[in-house]
Amino acid sequence: MNRRFAGWCIYLVILCGAFALPLREFVTYARHSEVHSYVLLIPFVTAYLIYIRWKHLSRELSSAWGQSLLLAAAGTGALLASEHFVDLGQNDYMTLIALSFFCFVIAGTFLFLGSKWARSAMFPLFFLAVMMPLPEAAVDSLEDASKNASAGVANWLFLITGTPFLRTGTIFQLPGITITVAKECSGIRSSLVLVITSLLAANMFLRTRWRRALLVGAVIPLGLLRNGLRILVISLLCVHIGPEMINSVIHRRGGPFFFAASLIPLFLLLWWLRRGEVGATLRNINTDKEPKSVSANVESV
Repeated sequence: MNRRFAGWCIYLVILCGAFALPLREFVTYARHSEVHSYVLLIPFVTAYLIYIRWKHLSRELSSAWGQSLLLAAAGTGALLASEHFVDLGQNDYMTLIALSFFCFVIAGTFLFLGSKWARSAMFPLFFLAVMMPLPEAAVDSLEDASKNASAGVANWLFLITGTPFLRTGTIFQLPGITITVAKECSGIRSSLVLVITSLLAANMFLRTRWRRALLVGAVIPLGLLRNGLRILVISLLCVHIGPEMINSVIHRRGGPFFFAASLIPLFLLLWWLRRGEVGATLRNINTDKEPKSVSANVESV
């Protein structure tokens, strides 16, 4: 067992060395990306997930050659595609590099540790796939959808607050200023981080599938509400204080504050779901104990 784990670790070191130059480009790209800067944390989170679950992972180690060769072929294909498609943008190039690296990591896992160990560590290994940046086309589609939906939420918030406005698509004409909901207002990076946070929290603190699905699914309306609220706050500041508030810190640097605020209802929902799950578990334990106590009383009589 120790030899297999040692071989796996040596394989990962050699793999990182072989991908040294592409990984260096990947880190530089992610550090300056307006959408995918979070991907640099994913390998460390994956390592932590494996560490805290180490005692519960399978000890039946083997070599799954079929899965390993299939994944290695996929990694090679992604690497060749990144080199031969000259029209690729930087984002899509990095997506293929990350995909190739991910495939080779999982291929080594199957080769040295086997399918049983891989199944027992399925979530951490699956979570590592989050390090792959979304393709440019997917980012554009998500930004457009989020922009339009956020404008719709802002529309309802303006109505609720009694703010006079005239809407044309994603353009809001307010007293003294006209505001356009641009792609930068879509909050796509915050929404992606919120999805990742919900996936981690659901897997670590919840056990039932429907509760996990509910927590992750709640991220979509929560992210749209956050965007709509941000549009509302900036708009009201421009109306009641002055149009110069469009260049204020709240607009330019207020993203982290609104993201932190969106975590509050997410964690409250997690607490409620966790509480219900623990309560259901305790009720099941008490129900299982009752027949045993009754039968014991009957035997004593």
